[in-house]
Amino acid sequence: MSSSFYATTKSSQSEQGFTLIELMIVVVIAGIIAAIAYPSYLQYVTKSNRSAAESYMLSVANKEEQFMLDMRQYFSVTSSACSNILTGTSLGITPSSNVSQNYSVDICANNTATPYTYTITATPIGSQQTNDTKCGVLTLAQDGTKGTVTACW
Repeated sequence: MSSSFYATTKSSQSEQGFTLIELMIVVVIAGIIAAIAYPSYLQYVTKSNRSAAESYMLSVANKEEQFMLDMRQYFSVTSSACSNILTGTSLGITPSSNVSQNYSVDICANNTATPYTYTITATPIGSQQTNDTKCGVLTLAQDGTKGTVTACW
C-alpha cells in the first residue's frame, strides 16, 4: 500500500509543461536553422528569376530569327538606338511578371552592318536581382554568344 501511495503523491507533485531553458533551446535551434536556410532561399529565388529572364531572351532571339526570315532584317523599334522590348513591341512576346519586375530587357539591332546583328541585354533591376553579383547583366547575340559569364546560362 505504501508504494501506491508514493506513486500518487509523486505524480501529483510533478507539473506538466516546458521550462524556460527548454523553450530557449528550441528558439536558438530555430534561429540557427533560419540563419542557414534564408540565404539559400534568396539564392534560389535569384537563380529562378535569372532562368526566367534567360528563357525570355531565348524566346526573343527565336522571334528575331523568324522576323529575319520574313523581312530580311532583324526587328528594331528604332533605327539608331537600342530599345526596351518590355514596353511593347510587334514581336508579340509577353514576359512573365518575374522577368518584367526583375530585369530591364533591351534589344539592339544593326541592320546596316554585314552581316546583320542584334544583341539582347537583360539588366537586373530591383533589390533582389541587383544583388546577383555572380552574373549581373545577361547578354545574348545573334550568333548565340551569351556574354562574358557563360556559366550563368
